[in-house]
Amino acid sequence: MRLAGLVAGAAATALVAAGAITYAVAEDGAGSGTRPATTPSADSADAGFARDMAVHHQQAVEMSYIVRDRTSDAEVRRLAYDIAQTQANQRGMLLGWLDLWGLPKVSAAPPMTWMGMGDAAAGKDGALMPGMATNAQMKKLGELRGRQAEVFYLQLMTAHHKGGIHMAEGCVAKCTVDVEKRLAQGMVDAQQSEIRLMADMLKKRGAAPRS
Repeated sequence: MRLAGLVAGAAATALVAAGAITYAVAEDGAGSGTRPATTPSADSADAGFARDMAVHHQQAVEMSYIVRDRTSDAEVRRLAYDIAQTQANQRGMLLGWLDLWGLPKVSAAPPMTWMGMGDAAAGKDGALMPGMATNAQMKKLGELRGRQAEVFYLQLMTAHHKGGIHMAEGCVAKCTVDVEKRLAQGMVDAQQSEIRLMADMLKKRGAAPRS
């Protein structure tokens, strides 16, 4: 019961925070108080970042839940939980903004077209954007256990964060909605800190980030 209460409380807090940020976007220069004065277009950096980062975040959430069930190490499980909760909440904000702007959550354009990358952004075997794990890597993570799962997760998430930072920095430079730019900068700061933490965790396990 205590754990359920804590989870429910955390979820309520996240919903309040998401609602406050969404409201701030709506109020950002809006005359009616319900929509921004200038709604981003479907091909804008604001919309492109929201769509692409929502997809990017979803994989991080999936990886984190996979490793949570593949190790009993408290340190890795705690990090995975924090990443899953943070990125799930941020994903909700990004998708909420697209709803607010009346824009589609899926685009016919290749990922990261808003950054001038387009087809060049996609990798092989299901890696849609820089930093994202391939289908084969996701399958492997689900097959490992213990220390091997921990190391592989930390390596994959380090690369994932580096790709995410690149995208978030692109939004900071190109997006026009102030609250979205602030969220993107927060992602940069938080994920850089987590990269340093994961480097230390890998070192403790006799491993290093992949080049």
